[in-house]
Amino acid sequence: MNTTPPATQRRNVWLRDTLSRSRRDAVSSSVMTGICDNYLGAFAISLRTTLAQMGWLMAAPQLAGAVFQLLSVWLCPRFSRRRAIVTGVVMQALAVLGMAGIALSRPDNAVTWLIGFAILYQASANFVQPQWRGWMGSVVPPRRRGAFFAGRTRLTMITSFTVFAGGGALLGLFQRYELVWLCFGGLFLLAAVGRGTSAHQLRRMHDPDHSGERAAISFTTTLSRVREAFRDKTFYQYSLFIAGMQSAVAISAPFFSVYMLRDLNFTYWQFAANTGVAILTQFFTLSVWGRICDRWGNRWVMVSSSLLLPVVPALWLISSDFGYLLLVQVLSGLAWGGFTLSTANYLYDLRPPRADFASYAAVQSSLGAVGIFCGALFGGYLAGHLAEFATWLPASWQPLHPVVLIFLVSGLLRGIILAWFIPRSVELRVRQHPDLLQVVYRISRFTPGAGIVLDWLTVTRKRRD
Repeated sequence: MNTTPPATQRRNVWLRDTLSRSRRDAVSSSVMTGICDNYLGAFAISLRTTLAQMGWLMAAPQLAGAVFQLLSVWLCPRFSRRRAIVTGVVMQALAVLGMAGIALSRPDNAVTWLIGFAILYQASANFVQPQWRGWMGSVVPPRRRGAFFAGRTRLTMITSFTVFAGGGALLGLFQRYELVWLCFGGLFLLAAVGRGTSAHQLRRMHDPDHSGERAAISFTTTLSRVREAFRDKTFYQYSLFIAGMQSAVAISAPFFSVYMLRDLNFTYWQFAANTGVAILTQFFTLSVWGRICDRWGNRWVMVSSSLLLPVVPALWLISSDFGYLLLVQVLSGLAWGGFTLSTANYLYDLRPPRADFASYAAVQSSLGAVGIFCGALFGGYLAGHLAEFATWLPASWQPLHPVVLIFLVSGLLRGIILAWFIPRSVELRVRQHPDLLQVVYRISRFTPGAGIVLDWLTVTRKRRD
């Protein structure tokens, strides 16, 4: 005889269905990220985008993403969370569908349209992100949270990488017949279908907070929290370091694709292999870096991995050999794996004990996006004056491909920022994690320029002070 209360039975039914649909959402949305996050730059190059336009293609969406992430925190508590998330996901699917239309129709102002759709794509993603964290934190039982998100992350990575690798193979095949435009159109259509399927799964998931009675955070309250956070000298210096490093990386990030596909004439499968090596290195070393963080501290890992970041872009100046650049990407993946995980852990240890970790993460993410915006604009400016800058160098130092000078500038700025931060960094007391995890990391996406990107999920249950 079943003695389980009816309310518990109903909860178990919707919980099983919701978690199952969340896994399907992970697979379908990963189809989109595996294509868009890795081939947007390659698609722009196929449209004969100028170097300055490549800078804008990275800069403008990042600024829009920062704005919409903050808008999400302020506005969404006043509305149905599920409806806000589904609306943002649908808008992102429409943006990807627009990219497919550009590939298939090839209008005269294709690059302008692409930048516009990229802005909508990034803004929608950042609008959804904070609400998705809160939703999943309130749905997944604490005792199952670690296992559930570990499995979900594996599905995300396997799907994204499979789609990414398959896309590279297809682009290489279509390149032989000069039908790359058709392949890009098909890939973006597939990405739009994946995100549309994701929207359907999210719409059918259960939201225990469907009533929309969450406490809204006013604009002035958010600003006061930000001011309070920046009174902490350690947080202030850490935030400037992360934003500065992301800005320096953004100077060169859009132009690695240009260098490989346009200057070195890499095939699409070579481009995919080069990017994929870095991604795989990050993924397989992430757990190793995690164990090192636990034993030696997050500051040690953050500093040691950061020391490699200025070196990586400079190594691209030494040789253009395909095999050599694969080894450079292995080193890049190793560095970014440690840097990404340690800086995320450092932020968790840094925030005040009873402060909202999601708010701190949102502030840090938005500040970093502004840094990326500024860095990408500066990189675009440098790209537009490469011929002039090259004349300043001695004849024996003249590079065969002037775009590598942007890599050198990025590396130098990374080194300057690192030299400023290391003497100011401190080893923080590692927080004792409770039995029920308060923070769960998930890999949201991976990009060749900035490595693996982590999201945080926070428990929404109240704690006694």
